[in-house]
Amino acid sequence: MKHIKALGLDVGRKRIGVAGCDRMGLFAFGITTIHRQSWLKDTAQLAVLIQERDIDTLVVGMPYNMDGSKGAQAQQVEKYAQRLSQHFAISLCLVDERLTSFSAEENLKAMGYNLRTNKALIDQQSAVIILQQWLDSLRLQASPNVQR
Repeated sequence: MKHIKALGLDVGRKRIGVAGCDRMGLFAFGITTIHRQSWLKDTAQLAVLIQERDIDTLVVGMPYNMDGSKGAQAQQVEKYAQRLSQHFAISLCLVDERLTSFSAEENLKAMGYNLRTNKALIDQQSAVIILQQWLDSLRLQASPNVQR
């Protein structure tokens, strides 16, 4: 059985939410939120996580428009994600992240978090949702006989 060594990223202008998963690829969980400063500082923080967790795949949320088209933000995220993938020489998977921030906020509200003071937690939870969607899609692809 192949181990899953992926890092989920919710890339925003101010922060990058980061999620990891167990090696079986069943569960995604929040790791941290990187407060963006510069390419060098951001990649240095990611490098530590990539090395510590032996990551071979980045799973990055794509902020498509609601009609599925790529707006300016999606184009910027895609360019940034490709640059990260090349910089670290690891695989890249882009995942539709429409409504993940909304879902993350709803999940955190249900757990009693004050979202005005926890913006970074929303980004981290969004990364968890992005990575979990990707993990779930991998399992579906591996089990084609399962009814959908």
